[in-house]
Amino acid sequence: MQAEIITIGDEILIGQIVDTNSAYISKELNKIGIKVFQITSIQDDRDHILGALADANKRVDLVIVTGGLGPTKDDITKATFCEFFEDTLVEDAATIDHIKEIFEKYIKRKPLPSNLQQAMVPSKALVLKNDHGTAPGMWFDTRETVFVSLPGVPYEMKALLQQEVFPRVVKRFNRPHIYHKTLLTYGLGESAIAERIHAWEEALPETVKLAYLPSLGRVRLRLSTSGFDEQQIHRDLDTQMELLSELLEDIAVGFEEETSIQERIAALLQQRGQFLSLAESCTGGAIAQELTSIPGSSQYFRGSVVPYETEKKISVLGVDRSLIETHNVVSAPVAEAMATQANALFGSHFAVATTGIAGPSKGDGDDEVGTVFIGIASPNGVISEKFNFGNSRERVIRKTVNKALELLLKEILKN
Repeated sequence: MQAEIITIGDEILIGQIVDTNSAYISKELNKIGIKVFQITSIQDDRDHILGALADANKRVDLVIVTGGLGPTKDDITKATFCEFFEDTLVEDAATIDHIKEIFEKYIKRKPLPSNLQQAMVPSKALVLKNDHGTAPGMWFDTRETVFVSLPGVPYEMKALLQQEVFPRVVKRFNRPHIYHKTLLTYGLGESAIAERIHAWEEALPETVKLAYLPSLGRVRLRLSTSGFDEQQIHRDLDTQMELLSELLEDIAVGFEEETSIQERIAALLQQRGQFLSLAESCTGGAIAQELTSIPGSSQYFRGSVVPYETEKKISVLGVDRSLIETHNVVSAPVAEAMATQANALFGSHFAVATTGIAGPSKGDGDDEVGTVFIGIASPNGVISEKFNFGNSRERVIRKTVNKALELLLKEILKN
């Protein structure tokens, strides 16, 4: 059972927007036992759309198309679907009523003719009501392949998938169960991990697949399997994941499907009734963004200061000027002082501080680009570590964030 995702829109191809729809659809399809064979992005062009539909029809059981359903002339998806299925457009009365209701309730004016035009749908399509917009979804069943056309607006697409599409897909297709589990690790590179788990990986059963998913400062290890006996595939994969977790116990922080390193930090602090604060220079608030992405973070996160300019480390945070003059603003003593002062400023138990040279220029620092010091203040004192994360600004910031979270978790577990 395989699916193909087709996204329509010149704005994707020129890089004006990022195609987040395909990532969401792929993940949700996997949950119901459908593997994605291919993802294709194409222009708002008749020939291009017809070609993509014809190609997908030859190789997959389900095709999900997003985009091209708006009220303007450049949205040609419905007309092209009519040509593909040798069909004609007809007016759907329920969609007319829905469009009028939305305009009356939320926009406070009558819909334009172009808005009402969205109620014109191919006669062979099953119309899928879009509760969050004016463009309906469409379901075409050719017996061999099901084609689904959805609006490209993400929140409209997601609601239609969950409310209208997936329930029909579940009834329509006999699907195997697909089971993934992903171990999160911090602090060891992909090649070092591969060497450590080599014997275990060689002994993996053929039904269980391992994928390495490295990013800056962390590696995710995903185990995957599929089959029609759900209990058996869960037992097989969970057995292997338990062995893997034991081999990587010192660097594993949890499972992606269950927790993240931020959530583990949050849980530990809340259990202990302790608080956290930040003093971010070279990361510019990126660590705070990670921590506050978790609902309820105000229960343990006191606040953050971003003293980007050297003078603000002195006037706002209270770092001693002589310390900076003696050791340089990018140094272990300054990182430790920043963390200590953040704890004092916010009345927290733990504080993380970053000071470094993200690049491309050196700024106020004397070290080479990529040099970063991370300081962690805790009830037992303050520590710091020095790193060099390369000469790419994005890489330096992202690796600093990941390493700071890793060091923070270790310090919390020590105390």
